[in-house]
Amino acid sequence: MRDETVSSGFLLGLLGYAVTRGADRDALLAASGLDAAALDDRDARLPYARYIALMHAARTATGDPALALNFGQEVDVSDISIVGLIGKASNTMLEAFEQLNRYVRLIVDVELTGEDRFALKRDGGGLWFTDLRANANAFPELTESAFSHIVAGPRRAGVPEWLREVRVTHPKPSHAAEYERIFRVPVVFNADRNAMRMEESIVSHRVGILPRYAFGVLTEHAQALLSELESADTTRGRVESLLMPVLHKGEANMDAVAEKLGVSRQTLYRALKDEGVTFEQVLDALRHRLALEYLRGKKTTVNETAYLVGFSDPASFSRAFKRWTGKSPSEMRD
Repeated sequence: MRDETVSSGFLLGLLGYAVTRGADRDALLAASGLDAAALDDRDARLPYARYIALMHAARTATGDPALALNFGQEVDVSDISIVGLIGKASNTMLEAFEQLNRYVRLIVDVELTGEDRFALKRDGGGLWFTDLRANANAFPELTESAFSHIVAGPRRAGVPEWLREVRVTHPKPSHAAEYERIFRVPVVFNADRNAMRMEESIVSHRVGILPRYAFGVLTEHAQALLSELESADTTRGRVESLLMPVLHKGEANMDAVAEKLGVSRQTLYRALKDEGVTFEQVLDALRHRLALEYLRGKKTTVNETAYLVGFSDPASFSRAFKRWTGKSPSEMRD
């Protein structure tokens, strides 16, 4: 089972929207267990549970049970995620749908019933855009916001109406009238799937809101972010995520990491071995990478960098850095 996460930008989008609806920002942060500083990097990953808590707190604070639907309708995805910008740089709606499916994990990374989050398939009733996330009824607000985002974005850009029907697996809510207002098509509750039936000709409709050269720049950055996210699905990635906050504390040892992962030292050893690395290699490579980032940023001294990456002795750090790069830390910083 993957660690379910959301981007900081997505959380900020919801937080900002709730504030415009009268909610208190600090109260929402406190209610959802969020630290304002953790939202500074829009690409940072935060627990999906924090998004769920924020949505519930925002619904209560605004008194709007349809907040998720309205969030999707009012807030453009391109304002909160690179994925929305890629959609605007796509040639056609079909390409925009394909890119959304490829990079949607950068917005929300949740458990799925298959390999992909979305499927675009024809059946006897037409062309269906289906959301394949697992346990959707546990948090239907994500279905609401996802579908309203997907519908409102093209509508905002002047794309001809393409939606013909909406089906959702959750029961009919008290705010069902908002579904009709926002989607403007028949909505079926307690359905067999979470899906939207589309006008088939829409897939060839041209988009191109942003210049085509932007598509290459944006997808290159998105691919780098996706690769980083996918690495967190590995044992190595999970080990690195646990090591980073404790490197400077001198607590970077295999026993402590195994305990936090809830496995034995031997199980962790075998899992890393299956990925072709040892714990010592992961730790060494992480120290190397972070040391380069600190020194190239020129915001820390050599001694401060040594401390931050877990060396109590600057001389030991200098020897390690020479082994990694062939240069001294001071040469790299200069």
